[in-house]
Amino acid sequence: MSDTITVTASALESRGEPSLRPSHEADIELMTVPSVLGRESGERDPLLLRDKIISDAELDKLRTRRSKNPKLAAFYEAQNEHIGNLLKPLAVHTTDAQKEEEDMALKVKIAVNVSFAANIILAGVQLYAAISSLSLSLFASCIDAVDPFANLLLYLSHRFSSRADEMKWPAHGSRFETIGNIVYAFIMGAVNLILIVMSIQELATHKGGEETKTFHLIPLVCVCISWAVKFSLFLYCYAIRKSSSQVQVLWEDHRNDIFVNGFSILTNAGGAKLRWFIDPLGATIIALAVMGVWTKTAYEQFTHLAGITAPTEYVNMVTYKAMTFSEDIKNVDTVRVYHSGPDYIVEVDIVLDPEMPLWKAHDIAQDLQDQIEALPNVDRCFVHVDHEVDHKPEHRKSK
Repeated sequence: MSDTITVTASALESRGEPSLRPSHEADIELMTVPSVLGRESGERDPLLLRDKIISDAELDKLRTRRSKNPKLAAFYEAQNEHIGNLLKPLAVHTTDAQKEEEDMALKVKIAVNVSFAANIILAGVQLYAAISSLSLSLFASCIDAVDPFANLLLYLSHRFSSRADEMKWPAHGSRFETIGNIVYAFIMGAVNLILIVMSIQELATHKGGEETKTFHLIPLVCVCISWAVKFSLFLYCYAIRKSSSQVQVLWEDHRNDIFVNGFSILTNAGGAKLRWFIDPLGATIIALAVMGVWTKTAYEQFTHLAGITAPTEYVNMVTYKAMTFSEDIKNVDTVRVYHSGPDYIVEVDIVLDPEMPLWKAHDIAQDLQDQIEALPNVDRCFVHVDHEVDHKPEHRKSK
Protein backbone atom coordinates (compact mmCIF):
# COMPACT_ATOMS: atom_id res chain seq x y z
CA MET A 1 0.00 0.00 0.00
CA SER A 2 1.29 3.46 -0.85
CA ASP A 3 1.97 6.10 1.74
CA THR A 4 -1.43 7.74 1.36
CA ILE A 5 -1.72 11.10 3.10
CA THR A 6 -4.32 10.89 5.89
CA VAL A 7 -4.64 13.88 8.17
CA THR A 8 -6.92 13.64 11.19
CA ALA A 9 -7.63 16.08 13.96
CA SER A 10 -6.02 13.79 16.53
CA ALA A 11 -2.96 13.37 14.32
CA LEU A 12 -2.46 17.11 14.23
CA GLU A 13 -2.76 17.30 18.02
CA SER A 14 -0.20 14.52 18.49
CA ARG A 15 2.28 16.49 16.40
CA GLY A 16 1.77 19.64 18.42
CA GLU A 17 -0.15 21.34 15.61
CA PRO A 18 -3.33 23.38 16.10
CA SER A 19 -6.29 21.02 16.14
CA LEU A 20 -9.10 21.24 13.61
CA ARG A 21 -11.71 20.65 16.30
CA PRO A 22 -12.56 22.61 19.45
CA SER A 23 -14.21 19.72 21.33
CA HIS A 24 -14.23 15.92 21.61
CA GLU A 25 -15.71 15.29 18.19
CA ALA A 26 -14.98 12.25 16.08
CA ASP A 27 -11.79 12.28 14.03
CA ILE A 28 -12.29 13.57 10.50
CA GLU A 29 -10.35 11.59 7.93
CA LEU A 30 -9.70 14.02 5.14
CA MET A 31 -9.12 11.41 2.47
CA THR A 32 -12.65 10.04 2.82
CA VAL A 33 -14.21 13.38 1.92
CA PRO A 34 -14.61 13.93 -1.82
CA SER A 35 -13.08 17.05 -3.30
CA VAL A 36 -15.78 19.44 -4.38
CA LEU A 37 -13.69 22.40 -5.29
CA GLY A 38 -12.50 23.56 -8.63
CA ARG A 39 -10.22 26.53 -9.01
CA GLU A 40 -12.83 28.26 -11.11
CA SER A 41 -15.68 27.72 -8.63
CA GLY A 42 -14.07 29.59 -5.72
CA GLU A 43 -13.06 28.29 -2.33
CA ARG A 44 -15.59 26.22 -0.41
CA ASP A 45 -15.44 24.31 2.83
CA PRO A 46 -16.01 20.57 2.19
CA LEU A 47 -14.79 19.56 5.66
CA LEU A 48 -16.81 22.23 7.50
CA LEU A 49 -13.66 23.70 9.01
CA ARG A 50 -15.30 27.07 9.55
CA ASP A 51 -17.43 25.45 12.26
CA LYS A 52 -14.25 24.83 14.23
CA ILE A 53 -13.27 28.52 14.36
CA ILE A 54 -13.44 30.00 17.85
CA SER A 55 -15.19 33.36 17.93
CA ASP A 56 -13.60 36.53 19.25
CA ALA A 57 -16.11 36.59 22.12
CA GLU A 58 -15.05 33.10 23.22
CA LEU A 59 -11.39 34.08 22.93
CA ASP A 60 -12.02 37.11 25.14
CA LYS A 61 -13.54 34.81 27.79
CA LEU A 62 -10.51 32.55 27.61
CA ARG A 63 -8.16 35.49 28.04
CA THR A 64 -9.86 36.36 31.35
CA ARG A 65 -8.99 32.91 32.71
CA ARG A 66 -5.23 33.15 32.45
CA SER A 67 -4.78 31.80 35.97
CA LYS A 68 -6.30 28.47 34.86
CA ASN A 69 -4.75 28.07 31.41
CA PRO A 70 -2.76 31.05 30.11
CA LYS A 71 -1.88 29.31 26.83
CA LEU A 72 -5.39 28.28 25.82
CA ALA A 73 -6.36 31.54 24.12
CA ALA A 74 -3.07 31.60 22.20
CA PHE A 75 -3.66 28.00 21.12
CA TYR A 76 -7.09 28.76 19.66
CA GLU A 77 -5.82 31.93 18.01
CA ALA A 78 -3.18 29.81 16.26
CA GLN A 79 -5.88 27.28 15.32
CA ASN A 80 -8.06 30.01 13.81
CA GLU A 81 -5.10 31.26 11.78
CA HIS A 82 -4.32 27.71 10.65
CA ILE A 83 -7.91 27.14 9.50
CA GLY A 84 -7.90 30.49 7.74
CA ASN A 85 -4.79 29.50 5.77
CA LEU A 86 -6.40 26.19 4.82
CA LEU A 87 -9.58 27.86 3.59
CA LYS A 88 -7.84 30.65 1.73
CA PRO A 89 -7.97 29.92 -2.04
CA LEU A 90 -4.70 29.16 -3.79
CA ALA A 91 -5.25 32.18 -6.01
CA VAL A 92 -5.43 34.37 -2.91
CA HIS A 93 -2.25 32.79 -1.52
CA THR A 94 -0.60 33.54 -4.85
CA THR A 95 -1.76 37.15 -4.91
CA ASP A 96 -0.74 37.69 -1.29
CA ALA A 97 2.71 36.20 -1.95
CA GLN A 98 3.29 38.40 -4.99
CA LYS A 99 2.08 41.50 -3.17
CA GLU A 100 4.24 40.72 -0.14
CA GLU A 101 7.28 40.16 -2.33
CA GLU A 102 6.71 43.47 -4.11
CA ASP A 103 6.08 45.30 -0.85
CA MET A 104 9.16 43.84 0.83
CA ALA A 105 11.56 44.22 -2.12
CA LEU A 106 12.44 47.83 -1.28
CA LYS A 107 12.69 47.12 2.46
CA VAL A 108 15.01 44.18 1.86
CA LYS A 109 17.17 46.29 -0.43
CA ILE A 110 17.36 49.03 2.21
CA ALA A 111 18.29 46.51 4.91
CA VAL A 112 21.08 45.00 2.81
CA ASN A 113 22.54 48.27 1.51
CA VAL A 114 22.29 50.22 4.77
CA SER A 115 23.76 47.30 6.74
CA PHE A 116 26.63 47.04 4.30
CA ALA A 117 27.38 50.78 4.43
CA ALA A 118 27.04 50.88 8.22
CA ASN A 119 29.35 47.90 8.65
CA ILE A 120 32.05 49.58 6.56
CA ILE A 121 31.84 52.83 8.54
CA LEU A 122 31.55 51.15 11.94
CA ALA A 123 34.40 48.78 11.11
CA GLY A 124 36.69 51.79 10.75
CA VAL A 125 35.35 53.39 13.93
CA GLN A 126 35.78 50.26 16.02
CA LEU A 127 39.14 49.44 14.49
CA TYR A 128 40.33 52.87 15.65
CA ALA A 129 38.88 52.21 19.12
CA ALA A 130 40.59 48.81 19.41
CA ILE A 131 44.01 49.96 18.15
CA SER A 132 44.08 53.16 20.20
CA SER A 133 43.15 51.34 23.43
CA LEU A 134 44.82 47.95 22.74
CA SER A 135 41.89 46.38 24.57
CA LEU A 136 41.15 42.74 23.69
CA SER A 137 37.49 43.17 24.55
CA LEU A 138 37.27 46.06 22.09
CA PHE A 139 39.17 43.93 19.57
CA ALA A 140 36.42 41.33 20.08
CA SER A 141 33.79 43.88 19.15
CA CYS A 142 35.99 45.10 16.30
CA ILE A 143 36.38 41.59 14.86
CA ASP A 144 32.63 41.09 14.94
CA ALA A 145 32.19 44.47 13.24
CA VAL A 146 34.89 44.07 10.57
CA ASP A 147 32.66 41.92 8.38
CA PRO A 148 31.82 44.05 5.32
CA PHE A 149 33.52 41.38 3.22
CA ALA A 150 31.15 38.80 4.65
CA ASN A 151 28.21 41.12 3.87
CA LEU A 152 29.60 41.47 0.36
CA LEU A 153 29.69 37.67 0.12
CA LEU A 154 26.00 37.50 1.05
CA TYR A 155 25.14 40.22 -1.45
CA LEU A 156 27.03 38.53 -4.28
CA SER A 157 25.51 35.11 -3.53
CA HIS A 158 22.01 36.64 -3.59
CA ARG A 159 22.76 38.50 -6.83
CA PHE A 160 24.30 35.42 -8.43
CA SER A 161 21.34 33.22 -7.44
CA SER A 162 18.88 35.63 -9.05
CA ARG A 163 20.90 35.80 -12.28
CA ALA A 164 22.11 32.21 -12.56
CA ASP A 165 22.24 30.72 -16.06
CA GLU A 166 19.47 28.11 -16.26
CA MET A 167 21.49 25.99 -18.70
CA LYS A 168 24.35 25.72 -16.18
CA TRP A 169 22.32 25.87 -12.97
CA PRO A 170 18.89 24.24 -13.59
CA ALA A 171 17.79 24.97 -10.03
CA HIS A 172 18.34 28.72 -10.70
CA GLY A 173 21.03 28.93 -8.02
CA SER A 174 18.48 28.53 -5.23
CA ARG A 175 21.14 27.11 -2.90
CA PHE A 176 23.72 29.86 -3.42
CA GLU A 177 22.34 32.01 -0.60
CA THR A 178 22.44 29.09 1.83
CA ILE A 179 26.04 28.30 0.86
CA GLY A 180 26.94 31.98 1.35
CA ASN A 181 25.35 31.92 4.81
CA ILE A 182 27.39 28.83 5.78
CA VAL A 183 30.64 30.40 4.57
CA TYR A 184 29.76 33.57 6.49
CA ALA A 185 29.23 31.56 9.68
CA PHE A 186 32.56 29.76 9.32
CA ILE A 187 34.42 33.03 8.71
CA MET A 188 33.04 34.47 11.95
CA GLY A 189 33.87 31.28 13.84
CA ALA A 190 37.47 31.21 12.58
CA VAL A 191 38.16 34.85 13.39
CA ASN A 192 36.78 34.52 16.92
CA LEU A 193 38.89 31.41 17.48
CA ILE A 194 42.00 33.53 16.77
CA LEU A 195 40.80 36.06 19.35
CA ILE A 196 40.41 33.32 21.98
CA VAL A 197 44.02 32.26 21.40
CA MET A 198 45.21 35.85 21.85
CA SER A 199 43.20 36.27 25.06
CA ILE A 200 44.54 33.05 26.57
CA GLN A 201 48.05 34.11 25.65
CA GLU A 202 47.66 37.45 27.49
CA LEU A 203 46.19 35.75 30.56
CA ALA A 204 49.04 33.24 30.64
CA THR A 205 51.93 35.66 30.07
CA HIS A 206 50.88 38.59 32.28
CA LYS A 207 53.49 39.39 34.92
CA GLY A 208 52.64 41.50 37.95
CA GLY A 209 52.72 45.27 37.50
CA GLU A 210 49.60 47.40 37.35
CA GLU A 211 46.36 45.90 38.62
CA THR A 212 44.25 47.80 36.09
CA LYS A 213 44.57 48.95 32.51
CA THR A 214 44.49 52.51 31.24
CA PHE A 215 41.02 53.96 30.78
CA HIS A 216 40.38 55.34 27.26
CA LEU A 217 37.26 57.48 27.03
CA ILE A 218 37.12 58.28 23.29
CA PRO A 219 37.44 54.64 22.13
CA LEU A 220 34.69 53.72 24.57
CA VAL A 221 32.43 56.45 23.18
CA CYS A 222 33.09 55.15 19.66
CA VAL A 223 31.92 51.68 20.65
CA CYS A 224 28.82 53.16 22.32
CA ILE A 225 27.93 54.93 19.06
CA SER A 226 28.43 51.67 17.20
CA TRP A 227 26.11 49.90 19.66
CA ALA A 228 23.37 52.48 19.06
CA VAL A 229 23.61 52.15 15.26
CA LYS A 230 23.60 48.35 15.44
CA PHE A 231 20.57 48.41 17.73
CA SER A 232 18.65 50.51 15.19
CA LEU A 233 19.58 48.14 12.35
CA PHE A 234 18.63 45.18 14.55
CA LEU A 235 15.11 46.56 15.07
CA TYR A 236 14.67 47.23 11.35
CA CYS A 237 15.90 43.80 10.21
CA TYR A 238 13.90 42.08 12.96
CA ALA A 239 10.68 43.49 11.53
CA ILE A 240 11.34 42.01 8.05
CA ARG A 241 13.59 39.03 8.89
CA LYS A 242 11.14 36.46 7.46
CA SER A 243 11.05 38.12 4.04
CA SER A 244 14.54 36.96 3.01
CA SER A 245 17.17 34.53 4.24
CA GLN A 246 19.70 37.28 3.55
CA VAL A 247 17.92 39.65 5.95
CA GLN A 248 17.61 36.81 8.46
CA VAL A 249 21.40 36.46 8.58
CA LEU A 250 21.85 40.24 8.80
CA TRP A 251 19.41 40.34 11.71
CA GLU A 252 21.40 37.63 13.49
CA ASP A 253 24.60 39.58 12.81
CA HIS A 254 23.17 42.80 14.29
CA ARG A 255 21.80 40.86 17.26
CA ASN A 256 25.25 39.44 17.93
CA ASP A 257 26.83 42.88 17.57
CA ILE A 258 24.49 44.32 20.21
CA PHE A 259 25.64 41.72 22.71
CA VAL A 260 29.30 41.96 21.70
CA ASN A 261 29.47 45.75 21.79
CA GLY A 262 27.55 46.04 25.05
CA PHE A 263 29.60 43.38 26.82
CA SER A 264 32.89 44.77 25.46
CA ILE A 265 32.04 48.20 26.86
CA LEU A 266 31.51 46.68 30.31
CA THR A 267 34.62 44.49 30.26
CA ASN A 268 36.82 47.27 28.89
CA ALA A 269 35.66 49.62 31.65
CA GLY A 270 36.04 46.81 34.21
CA GLY A 271 39.60 46.13 33.08
CA ALA A 272 40.43 49.82 33.50
CA LYS A 273 38.66 50.39 36.81
CA LEU A 274 38.65 47.02 38.62
CA ARG A 275 41.15 44.32 37.53
CA TRP A 276 43.25 43.93 34.37
CA PHE A 277 42.16 40.33 33.64
CA ILE A 278 38.51 41.36 33.17
CA ASP A 279 39.39 42.67 29.71
CA PRO A 280 40.97 39.50 28.18
CA LEU A 281 38.51 37.30 30.06
CA GLY A 282 35.62 39.31 28.63
CA ALA A 283 37.09 38.97 25.13
CA THR A 284 37.22 35.18 25.57
CA ILE A 285 33.59 35.03 26.73
CA ILE A 286 32.47 37.18 23.81
CA ALA A 287 34.33 35.06 21.28
CA LEU A 288 32.96 31.79 22.70
CA ALA A 289 29.41 33.13 22.69
CA VAL A 290 29.66 34.39 19.10
CA MET A 291 31.16 31.09 17.97
CA GLY A 292 28.27 29.23 19.61
CA VAL A 293 25.67 31.39 17.90
CA TRP A 294 27.24 31.03 14.47
CA THR A 295 27.71 27.28 14.93
CA LYS A 296 23.97 27.02 15.47
CA THR A 297 23.33 29.19 12.41
CA ALA A 298 25.67 27.05 10.29
CA TYR A 299 23.86 23.89 11.44
CA GLU A 300 20.46 25.32 10.51
CA GLN A 301 21.74 26.34 7.08
CA PHE A 302 23.25 22.87 6.58
CA THR A 303 19.84 21.29 7.28
CA HIS A 304 18.29 23.54 4.62
CA LEU A 305 20.99 22.58 2.16
CA ALA A 306 20.58 18.88 2.98
CA GLY A 307 16.80 19.04 2.42
CA ILE A 308 15.10 18.94 5.82
CA THR A 309 11.31 18.68 5.72
CA ALA A 310 9.09 21.74 6.00
CA PRO A 311 7.06 22.38 9.17
CA THR A 312 4.09 20.02 9.56
CA GLU A 313 1.62 22.90 9.40
CA TYR A 314 2.95 23.93 5.98
CA VAL A 315 2.77 20.33 4.69
CA ASN A 316 -0.83 20.08 5.93
CA MET A 317 -1.71 23.28 4.10
CA VAL A 318 -0.25 22.03 0.81
CA THR A 319 -2.01 18.67 1.27
CA TYR A 320 -5.37 20.31 1.87
CA LYS A 321 -4.96 22.62 -1.12
CA ALA A 322 -4.13 19.68 -3.38
CA MET A 323 -7.13 17.69 -2.13
CA THR A 324 -9.61 20.50 -2.64
CA PHE A 325 -8.10 21.89 -5.82
CA SER A 326 -10.42 20.12 -8.26
CA GLU A 327 -13.39 17.78 -8.07
CA ASP A 328 -11.56 15.50 -10.54
CA ILE A 329 -8.83 14.71 -7.97
CA LYS A 330 -9.98 11.47 -6.32
CA ASN A 331 -7.14 11.10 -3.81
CA VAL A 332 -3.88 12.68 -2.81
CA ASP A 333 -1.43 9.81 -2.60
CA THR A 334 1.77 11.49 -1.39
CA VAL A 335 2.88 14.99 -0.41
CA ARG A 336 6.47 15.88 0.35
CA VAL A 337 7.68 19.40 1.15
CA TYR A 338 11.36 19.89 1.92
CA HIS A 339 14.02 22.56 1.81
CA SER A 340 16.21 23.20 -1.18
CA GLY A 341 18.21 26.08 0.17
CA PRO A 342 16.03 28.78 1.74
CA ASP A 343 12.88 27.73 -0.18
CA TYR A 344 10.88 24.50 -0.56
CA ILE A 345 10.62 21.75 -3.13
CA VAL A 346 7.11 20.25 -3.27
CA GLU A 347 6.21 16.79 -4.59
CA VAL A 348 2.53 15.91 -4.94
CA ASP A 349 1.06 12.63 -6.23
CA ILE A 350 -2.61 12.93 -7.21
CA VAL A 351 -5.03 10.22 -8.36
CA LEU A 352 -7.33 10.87 -11.33
CA ASP A 353 -9.90 8.80 -13.21
CA PRO A 354 -8.05 6.19 -15.33
CA GLU A 355 -10.39 6.98 -18.24
CA MET A 356 -9.65 10.72 -18.15
CA PRO A 357 -8.22 12.13 -21.42
CA LEU A 358 -4.51 12.89 -21.33
CA TRP A 359 -5.02 16.57 -22.14
CA LYS A 360 -7.36 17.07 -19.20
CA ALA A 361 -5.10 15.21 -16.75
CA HIS A 362 -2.16 17.31 -17.93
CA ASP A 363 -4.07 20.57 -17.53
CA ILE A 364 -5.17 19.71 -13.97
CA ALA A 365 -1.65 18.73 -12.93
CA GLN A 366 -0.07 21.74 -14.63
CA ASP A 367 -2.56 24.14 -13.10
CA LEU A 368 -1.99 22.66 -9.62
CA GLN A 369 1.77 22.90 -10.10
CA ASP A 370 1.59 26.54 -11.15
CA GLN A 371 -0.61 27.44 -8.20
CA ILE A 372 1.60 25.70 -5.62
CA GLU A 373 4.76 27.23 -7.08
CA ALA A 374 3.22 30.65 -6.52
CA LEU A 375 2.87 29.96 -2.78
CA PRO A 376 5.28 31.75 -0.43
CA ASN A 377 8.69 30.07 -0.04
CA VAL A 378 8.08 27.47 -2.78
CA ASP A 379 10.91 27.18 -5.31
CA ARG A 380 9.67 24.24 -7.43
CA CYS A 381 6.67 21.91 -7.45
CA PHE A 382 6.39 18.53 -9.16
CA VAL A 383 2.94 16.96 -9.65
CA HIS A 384 2.75 13.24 -10.45
CA VAL A 385 -0.50 11.85 -11.86
CA ASP A 386 -1.63 8.29 -11.08
CA HIS A 387 -4.80 6.26 -11.56
CA GLU A 388 -4.78 4.16 -8.33
CA VAL A 389 -3.15 4.00 -4.89
CA ASP A 390 -2.39 0.26 -4.60
CA HIS A 391 1.31 0.48 -5.44
CA LYS A 392 4.66 1.18 -3.87
CA PRO A 393 5.59 4.83 -3.41
CA GLU A 394 6.96 6.46 -6.54
CA HIS A 395 10.23 8.32 -6.88
CA ARG A 396 12.02 6.01 -4.42
CA LYS A 397 15.39 4.71 -5.50
CA SER A 398 15.87 1.01 -4.76
CA LYS A 399 18.64 0.37 -2.24
